[in-house]
Amino acid sequence: MPKILIIEDDTSFAKMLQRFFTKKGYEVFLSSSGKDGSKQIKENAPDLILTDLRLPDLNGIQLIASIGENIPIIVMTGYAEVQTAVEAMKQGAFDYVSKPFTPDQILQTIEKALDKGERASSFVSKDIKESESNTDDDLNSGKEGKNVEFVSSATKKLDEYISLVAPTDMSVLIIGKSGSGKEVTAKSIHNKSKRHDKPFVALDCGAIPKELAASEFFGHLKGSFTGAVSDKVGSFEAASGGTLFLDEVGNLSYQNQIQLLRALQERKIKRIGSNKEIEVDVRIISATNEDLKEAVGRGNFREDLYHRLNEFSLQIPSLIERLEDLPVLAYHFLKVSNQKLGKNIQDFSNQVWDIFMTYHWPGNIRELQNIIKRAVLLTDGNEIIPDVLPSEMLAPSEITASSVNLTKEEFEKEQILNALKRTNYNKSKAAKLLQVTRKTLYNRIHHYNLDI
Repeated sequence: MPKILIIEDDTSFAKMLQRFFTKKGYEVFLSSSGKDGSKQIKENAPDLILTDLRLPDLNGIQLIASIGENIPIIVMTGYAEVQTAVEAMKQGAFDYVSKPFTPDQILQTIEKALDKGERASSFVSKDIKESESNTDDDLNSGKEGKNVEFVSSATKKLDEYISLVAPTDMSVLIIGKSGSGKEVTAKSIHNKSKRHDKPFVALDCGAIPKELAASEFFGHLKGSFTGAVSDKVGSFEAASGGTLFLDEVGNLSYQNQIQLLRALQERKIKRIGSNKEIEVDVRIISATNEDLKEAVGRGNFREDLYHRLNEFSLQIPSLIERLEDLPVLAYHFLKVSNQKLGKNIQDFSNQVWDIFMTYHWPGNIRELQNIIKRAVLLTDGNEIIPDVLPSEMLAPSEITASSVNLTKEEFEKEQILNALKRTNYNKSKAAKLLQVTRKTLYNRIHHYNLDI
């Protein structure tokens, strides 16, 4: 039975973690200070240490330095300071996690740390073998997603482009708002490509401190810098033969952009601390939620790198632009949430459908997924009702429902205007949102003399 020592001065939080990890088959010891923690390390010989960075009697960095590299250490910080986390990892910490977090979120990191053959950081996403076990919510990547058939013209057009570019080795730049499904699209391209049986490695460029980027890209040798306690395979080498997905690539520092460009041009990399060149064969798919052309114009992104990444571009529609797919997505996430939470919710009430179809969905598909999962958890009956939806979704409906004594014509006029605004005045989409024909919508706009 693996032993975990938790060093945390918040006793209630520590006991909650202890109960959770004990149920998962670990033997857990608690300590509320650095001094007592050092004592328990000698007495109980833990296999892993989970420690807060802010202890009443000792700085967490000092504690890590005193422990050395024999025991994997995961750092908890409520301050989410990247620089502090980097310093902790330089001193030998395995990984760090920012509070607040749930026990489930850290469990995988603990399991990874206890695997002595693996050294990783929180900045590199899992490769395809790891992610396949966690794709219940990923459309088009897991078994559930493969059975989802979308109906909107926007999604069908996207699928056509994916089918065209997937068999090639062209670099693809995916552009879309947060939560719209950029990584799902990247996986779909990979799965339909000739590289489908090779690794898919995802790297979140928006979360990599510039000090660690070279190591994450190219790997390093043991002892090449402070904190390099073992050899590390970088993302390029791990993805060789397959696909490397660079998410939020626009967030890379200028120096990191130069390093990336050189690797793409030469198709060779060197691990930090090594003079040996390693040839890599990777297909690059990158993603951004910002306009990289504007970033190039401002001098924040290299133009030569932009053209390397953008041999073919894909624009991912936001959920409001593909509302015809909303029922398909909603029932998919309902099924997945039922399985995950052990529920058997059958449907959504008519009032919920009305709210879904008039909400503006700023968080896109990810927001829909989270809202349905939350609603399933809170629902006791057979169908989801408005009471279990977040308050920000109900507010617009409540305002409309009260209607302040509006006449029927005034209410209809208000509904038309709201639908037009939510679809950026696209009349075809507004008609679908209102569940009327395009001709009927034009007639009503003319009837109310709306200046559209």
